[in-house]
Amino acid sequence: MLQTSNYSLVLSLQFLLLSYDLFVNSFSELLRMAPVIQLVLFIIQDIAILFNIIIVFLMFFNTFVFQAGLVSLLFHKFKGTIILTAVYFALSISFHVWVMNLRWKNSNRFVWTDGLQTLFVFQRLGATPKLLLALPAVAVLYCYFYKRTAVRLGDPRFYQDSLWLRKEFTQVQR
Repeated sequence: MLQTSNYSLVLSLQFLLLSYDLFVNSFSELLRMAPVIQLVLFIIQDIAILFNIIIVFLMFFNTFVFQAGLVSLLFHKFKGTIILTAVYFALSISFHVWVMNLRWKNSNRFVWTDGLQTLFVFQRLGATPKLLLALPAVAVLYCYFYKRTAVRLGDPRFYQDSLWLRKEFTQVQR
């Protein structure tokens, strides 16, 4: 069972990793003249996202719901976060690789292709300039759903036997 002191430590670590992600998304373009520093920031950002994924799955594995064999219930409740985190992770790596490939050799020149701009806007801001469609920002949705999942996993219902869990178990058996 996840104890309160452990949960607050895990939650603080998750929020710290999310804050770093927000920091890099906000200020990494200011360091385009120093590609090595930007590369290190991007690598740490991708590792932070990966750590967030690992932490959420470790919290899943620690729940009584998971240990009772209701894995599908747990994943059904949090599938939006799982899918969105995977998409955000893939978009971040794609953006980082593309940016570093374009800017590595000549960091003094402003390089911003249409495809890179579209990926950047879709990943961070949420609207593609060519289509003028308002798409939800993946980074914003990732932060929202991840924080919501981290807080919801602190619910004691997930860590002990309860009437709610027994009802869910009987529905799964039918």
